[in-house]
Amino acid sequence: MGIVSWLVLGLVTGVIAKVLLPGRDPGGLVGTTLIGIAGSFIGGWLSTKFLDRPIPKDFGEPSMWIASIAGALVLLIGYRLLFGNSRER
Repeated sequence: MGIVSWLVLGLVTGVIAKVLLPGRDPGGLVGTTLIGIAGSFIGGWLSTKFLDRPIPKDFGEPSMWIASIAGALVLLIGYRLLFGNSRER
C-alpha cells in the first residue's frame, strides 16, 4: 500500500474508533490519523501474533479494516487508562 492509502486508512479507522469509544481524546484530524495508522500496525501485529492470521495487503480487505479499528481502539483505551481525564477543564 502507498503512503496515501495508509493516510486514508488511518483517518477512517481513527474516526471509527473515536465514534465507537466517544470521549475527550487527543488531537484533531492529525491526531486521529496517527491513532488510526498506529492502530493499523498494532492490529496487524496482534492478528498475526495471537490469531495466526496474516493481514492481506489489499486495501479493501475487511480483515485489514477490522484489525486496524481494533488496534485503534486498543490505543484509545490505553490512552484513557494511562492519562484518564487529564483533558477535563
